[in-house]
Amino acid sequence: MAKTLTPEGQRLKELIDFDKRIYFLVLVFLFLLIRYLTNTLILEAIPDYNKLEARGDFMIFHIFNALNYLWTPFALLWKFSVVAFLFWLGAFLIGYKVPYKDLWQFALIAELVFIFPELIRLLVYIAPQTGVTYTEIDEYRALSVLSLVGSDSVEAQYHYALATMNIFEVIYGIVWLYGFHMISRRPFGECAIAVFISYYLPLAIWLTWFVMVYRG
Repeated sequence: MAKTLTPEGQRLKELIDFDKRIYFLVLVFLFLLIRYLTNTLILEAIPDYNKLEARGDFMIFHIFNALNYLWTPFALLWKFSVVAFLFWLGAFLIGYKVPYKDLWQFALIAELVFIFPELIRLLVYIAPQTGVTYTEIDEYRALSVLSLVGSDSVEAQYHYALATMNIFEVIYGIVWLYGFHMISRRPFGECAIAVFISYYLPLAIWLTWFVMVYRG
């Protein structure tokens, strides 16, 4: 049983020793900026966009996006709380207790992983080719199972699940492996079990439920 920080845990602790409030504001800003630019690309991919915009046909789209921008920081806070609780509960089920506050703060740090798929989508479509559709840009998920098999080759009810199965979820789990090791001071073997029970198992249950109840 590891009771003191390992060299890996110590390095990670030093790496993330900064003001989490400023980090959260920067994280929200990055998400909002990338999503705003991506939404601009989505609109410009629509045929006769300028004429339709002048007629006010995109008012609902703009209102929906504005609400989404306003909701983004609260959605992130909610996600951090849920993920931290799942790890706290997973640790408890295994037989030990870890500080919820530390888990929550690390969930904030680990979310940086999901900036990259958003950024990749923006870069892929920063100069969209003629014929690119709104749906194609909106549903694009970098390095996912859906991007490999193609959305046209599977039924719509599987799109979300296959899009969620991507390399960034794997990276997220690895980041959490080191984070949980730092917080709990447990061996990596036990931390790997905790990550599987706390994150991947609930994620698999959620995706299975989504597919089962999907109504197109």
